[in-house]
Amino acid sequence: MFTKILIANRGEIACRVIKTARKMGILTVAVYSDADADSLHVTMADEAIHIGGSPSRESYLLSEKVIEAAKRTGAQAIHPGYGFLSENADFCRMCAKEGITFIGPPVAAIEAMGSKSAAKNIMEKANVPLVPGYHGDDQSEAVIKKAADDMGYPVLLKATAGGGGKGMRQVWNESEFSEGFAAAKREAKSSFGDDTMLVEKYLTQPRHVEIQVFCDNHQNAVYLFERDCSVQRRHQKVIEEAPAFSMSEELRAQMGESAIKSAQAIGYQGAGTVEFLLDIDGSFYFMEMNTRLQVEHPVTELITGQDLVEWQLRVAAGEILPKAQHELKINGHAFEARIYAEDPNNDFLPATGTLDFLQPPLESEFVRVDTGVRQGDEVSVFYDPMIAKLIVWDESREKALQRLAKALSEYRISGVTTNIDFLYNLATSAPFVNADIDTGFIEKNQAIIFHESEQALAGELPMAALYLVLSQAQQAQAKAAKTNDPFSPWNMTNAWRLNEANIHHIVLAHNGTEYPIVVEQKRQGSGSYYLITVDGQTVDCQGRIENDTLYASIDGYRSHATIAQNANQISLYHQNGVFNFTHILPDCGDNTGDDSHGGLVAPMNGTMVSVLIKAGDSVIADQPLMIMEAMKMEHTIRAPSNGVVDAIYYNDGEMVDGGAELVAFSPEDA
Repeated sequence: MFTKILIANRGEIACRVIKTARKMGILTVAVYSDADADSLHVTMADEAIHIGGSPSRESYLLSEKVIEAAKRTGAQAIHPGYGFLSENADFCRMCAKEGITFIGPPVAAIEAMGSKSAAKNIMEKANVPLVPGYHGDDQSEAVIKKAADDMGYPVLLKATAGGGGKGMRQVWNESEFSEGFAAAKREAKSSFGDDTMLVEKYLTQPRHVEIQVFCDNHQNAVYLFERDCSVQRRHQKVIEEAPAFSMSEELRAQMGESAIKSAQAIGYQGAGTVEFLLDIDGSFYFMEMNTRLQVEHPVTELITGQDLVEWQLRVAAGEILPKAQHELKINGHAFEARIYAEDPNNDFLPATGTLDFLQPPLESEFVRVDTGVRQGDEVSVFYDPMIAKLIVWDESREKALQRLAKALSEYRISGVTTNIDFLYNLATSAPFVNADIDTGFIEKNQAIIFHESEQALAGELPMAALYLVLSQAQQAQAKAAKTNDPFSPWNMTNAWRLNEANIHHIVLAHNGTEYPIVVEQKRQGSGSYYLITVDGQTVDCQGRIENDTLYASIDGYRSHATIAQNANQISLYHQNGVFNFTHILPDCGDNTGDDSHGGLVAPMNGTMVSVLIKAGDSVIADQPLMIMEAMKMEHTIRAPSNGVVDAIYYNDGEMVDGGAELVAFSPEDA
């Protein structure tokens, strides 16, 4: 076994590998960029080497620098994590040349699966079922478009060297093809240095089910069952679960055996994931094979009781697989939710900033948090915006889902916009609970997940108002207890007035609508209750706050909700999802003015990839004007209406601050 390894990665996965290495008594070496000088993975490792500038192309993607760091520290092996150099055959070849073990598959396997086109040719010869498509050498737009026209729309354009949703576009009709093709090629070139494309038929209701495989150097191979990764946005996974729901033992065995056949067809060694599309009729098709550890590997670990990083290290050191197929069993159910710095309400644009407050749920046998950040760390523009992976386990899907909802309601982050509320709404939505899921789940259920439909809020508004008056009373009592006269009337918060009812006037805003609320306190002390009036409807409310939980009785109906408050923002988590309210304070001022300056601003920090127009151009509504890139994702800036571009303030390749004016734009007169 190795005595020292280098981890050629950063963030969450680097910390994850360090934990297992430490458990096995193996020393670790971290590498880091300028931006990561004080990061968690650097702190956790036994040694750390600086390898370059903040952009990954100046640090984590420099094979020579990584190899040099390994030689300098005497590391016998390199764990690549996922992303960066993990599926780079040239890097693997360099490791072998320097006598350093690459903790992953052999060069030939990486090369075989590194191209989606070549992979499909290999799988076709191995009799693994494939989705209809074109993955030939002729890369002209005309040839690929003809293949799309022939098989019929919708189709999926994919970078052959791609992964993680990069270089991928859905094309729903012929008129969208050219723009989608250009965007996919551009993103592929930026992410992988290779813009070779394939096109395949896009199944409209498939599930994304992948099989975890492991092979050693002694001709042994097993599959560690499946993961359902159907819930995705921008072709990137959001919530994964294992095992997959509604999976018969027969289908599981068929898919597992096909996955092993796929791995054996390329002489595979180490951890790999064979991804399939599972259609509603039970047929499945090979999609791709990832020749590395997957982001979602923890759900497999929790249902099998196996440490997959330890398996990787043992296989790379020449040992046989720790378990045979008949020794592997499924125990319970697990979910993984990816906590991202992003704004789901703004097309999931990545967010940057400082993690001013960070409090994950407590870890236990049921809850696990894999992260690479701490409170006070910065989420920068240079890397993927993942903050953490929240993984939960229990003995059934229903119980595990309850664990997930509770853990999400306890996750506290401020300073950066996150997707936590979105994840909570998704995980508690009826379609997800009932496993009515396919790869179009988020788009199909957007109104439910984002609470877009008109809502009565008959229970939520009184609960939020009740929380406010109860928390005010708690704060006053705590303050009074520290004074010389805790029973002074000046320490009360019961809205008392001489010869008048004890009334609080509260305004709460939800989804842009303000709700005036009247709260009348009828009794004080432990027996106090309130009459709360919203939109002319009055309800009798009682309640108490214990820690972060509000226990409420509204007209005799008892329920409870977890409450998170940050300044005047209140989030109420309960069985119907999370509801966000803004407490409108009397002195908050008039925010109704329109300060639009007639320009288009950057939606996030990033890099200008391509300026598609010139000053003086006339454009039409929704026409692409510019393309920005941040955290490995492209975003197209489009014309808000017909008009004229008066001036352009950024050129290709320049860094742009979020909120910066990009162009001066004059809309066409109505």
